[in-house]
Amino acid sequence: MNAQVVYATITGNNEQVADVIVDALVAANVSVKKTEISQTEADELENVDIAIVVPYTYDKGSLPDEGLDFFEDLAHDDLTGVVYGVAGSGDTYYLSDFGLAVPKFEAQFAKTSGIKGSEGVKINLSPDADDVVTLSKFVSDLIQVANARH
Repeated sequence: MNAQVVYATITGNNEQVADVIVDALVAANVSVKKTEISQTEADELENVDIAIVVPYTYDKGSLPDEGLDFFEDLAHDDLTGVVYGVAGSGDTYYLSDFGLAVPKFEAQFAKTSGIKGSEGVKINLSPDADDVVTLSKFVSDLIQVANARH
């Protein structure tokens, strides 16, 4: 089984989230590729079993500028059979705008015919020990759904 984790980060928090996810995937014997969103073509996700995007949210719920092309292209990809999940960090200081990139990417993935493998995860700032547990469960859910489709 193989996975790709695509992340966007300014502060480094989301790369930490991506690293926790990668570690959980590797621990489950999943082959994983981690890429930065501006260096990734959305159609790369057509070739994996599990696709995970780790976006940040900024400025009143906006998506990462460097990920806008990826986001727009994603809606046109056919991810039939690909299990997807979205997890990202934000700042609860922004209240209703906290982590809005997560549901926005989930809605974009829903247009791809992919299979949602887990509910999205929003992390406040950098992942703490509780978040590592939550992200491990997120990865476990994705793997379980991916295994069920084989």
